[in-house]
Amino acid sequence: MPKKFSLQPLVHLAQQQNDAATRNFGQLNQQQQAAQAKLDTLLQYRKDYQGRLQKAEQSGMNQSELRNFQNFILRLDEAIAQQRNKNEHAKNLLQVGRSELQDAQRKMKSFDTLAQRHIDNENKLAAKSEQRQQDEHTERISAIKAVVSQTEN
Repeated sequence: MPKKFSLQPLVHLAQQQNDAATRNFGQLNQQQQAAQAKLDTLLQYRKDYQGRLQKAEQSGMNQSELRNFQNFILRLDEAIAQQRNKNEHAKNLLQVGRSELQDAQRKMKSFDTLAQRHIDNENKLAAKSEQRQQDEHTERISAIKAVVSQTEN
C-alpha cells in the first residue's frame, strides 16, 4: 500500500494561497483598469472642453465666461492630477499583487514537484514489490516443476 504524501496539507494550503492570490490579482487588475479608464475619460473631457474654449474665444466671449472656462479647466487639471495619483497607486498595487501571485505559483509548483516525486517513488517501490512477487512466484513454480519432474523420473 502506497504511503500517503506527508506534505499534502502544505500542497493544499499552497493551492488555496494561489487561488487567493489569483483572485486578488484579478480584483487589483480591474481596479487599475477602472482607474485608467477614469483618467482617460477626464483627459478626453479636458481636451473637449479646451476645444470648446478655443471656439468660444474665436467667436468672442466676455471676461466672466472666460474666467469660468479657465476655472473649470483648472479644476479638471486638479482632478486629472488626483486621478493620475490614484492610477499610479493602483499600478503599484497591481505590481505587488503580480509578485504575490508569482510567489504563490512558484510555491505551488515546488510542492507539486515534491508530490510528483513522491508518487514516482511510490510507483517505483510498487513496481519493485510486484517484480519481487513475480520472481518469487516464478521460483515456486520452477521448484514445483523440478520436484514433479524428479518424482516422475
